[in-house]
Parts: sequence; structure tokens; C-alpha cells
Amino acid sequence: MRHRVAGRKLNRNASHRKAMFRNMACSLIRTMRIDEEEEGAPRVAGRIVTTVPKAKELRPIIEKLISLAKRARRIHESAEGLRTDAERNSDAWNQWRQSEQGREWVQNTAPALAMRRRAFAELRDALAVDILFDELAERFADRDGGYTRVVRLASVRLGDAGEQAIIEFVGDRDRVSSGRRSAPAVDVAEEQPVAEEEEVADEVATPTDAADVTAEGEVSEGGDADGEEKPEE
Repeated sequence: MRHRVAGRKLNRNASHRKAMFRNMACSLIRTMRIDEEEEGAPRVAGRIVTTVPKAKELRPIIEKLISLAKRARRIHESAEGLRTDAERNSDAWNQWRQSEQGREWVQNTAPALAMRRRAFAELRDALAVDILFDELAERFADRDGGYTRVVRLASVRLGDAGEQAIIEFVGDRDRVSSGRRSAPAVDVAEEQPVAEEEEVADEVATPTDAADVTAEGEVSEGGDADGEEKPEE
């Protein structure tokens, strides 16, 4: 029985598995900033292609990092009133830094700095950490969990026919369900003129003379085909 055994080994030891997921997490986060001039740049922002088991194992790692960045963002927002607008390392900034307000701001934002260091220890990539705390934390500020999705692909991987999937951030290319489609309502006022036109068409098509015209253009008992009456014998 697999009691208290979580996660997939993926035919790798612990250090290899940790390094692989670190690289995948950095690759997914770094795709948020696409440089079109860079060689091998991704075509779609916030998306990578991998196998289904790897995507399922990567998803909780990414979502925990985003939750960490959101907590740090809320801490910075609560201490925004203590912050100064002076340029960093300027005389005014150094004076504010030594003041009571500056020391209080450092004390209030210390947990956010610790969270940023925790994220850097996990990713070991300064650019990925900046994107995580500056862009993704703001993007998912009003969303409670579920920041990524895993979409299976029909094509398999060449070589071993592994099942492939896309893992991407939600919010873009979302399909919104419109609910059950119902038939449009019928307006009786619009249907009346159509019915009157059909009645007029039936009256025009009905012959008014006593002669019955057949499909071959012949006239019955009342006259011949040319419309002339036959003389009585």
C-alpha cells in the first residue's frame, strides 16, 4: 500500500526530479515576457508543452509560488502609506530610511522580503522571481486558486509515443459557456402577413372558369385545347 507516498517518481532520483521541475517552472514563468527577436522564443505567452504526468506534478508547484507572491503583494499594499517617493539612495531617501516611518516600513515589509527569498531559493532565477511577484501576483490578485490549466493534446511525443499536454496560465483564451441554447420565440404579429400572402397565392392559382385544365394543357368537355368551343351536333 502507498500510504503517505505522494507524487510521481518519473524514473528519476530526488535531485534530478527537483532540478527538472525547477527548470520547467522557470520556463513557464519566463514565457510571460516574450522577446520576438530572441532565437527560439515561444509563440504563445504563458504556455509550455510537456507530458501529462509532468504537467500534473508541475501544477501544484506553480500555484504555491503564485499564492506566495500574492501574500507578499498584500503585505506591500498594506505598508504603501509608509513608503516614500524619493529616489533610492538619494539624500531624501536616506533621511526617510533613518526616520521612524522608514524603520516601520522595513518592519512591516520584512515578511514579504522573506517570501521573495523563499521563491528565489525555489527557482534560482532572478527574472522568473520578478515576473512572479510583479506580474502574476497582480494578474491573479482577485482569483482564489486555480491559476493554471492542463490541456491534453491529441498528438503524441515522437520517439516513445508519450501523451503530451499543455500547461498554461488561465485568464487568456478562456471559453465561456453560454448555457443551454433555446429556440427563438415566435412572434404572432410577424406570422400574420405571411399567412395572408399564402391565401392570396392560393386564390390566384385556383381556376375561375368552369373548364378543368389538365397537366397536358387539354380542356375537358367545355372546349378544345385552343380555347374554341365545339359545335353541337
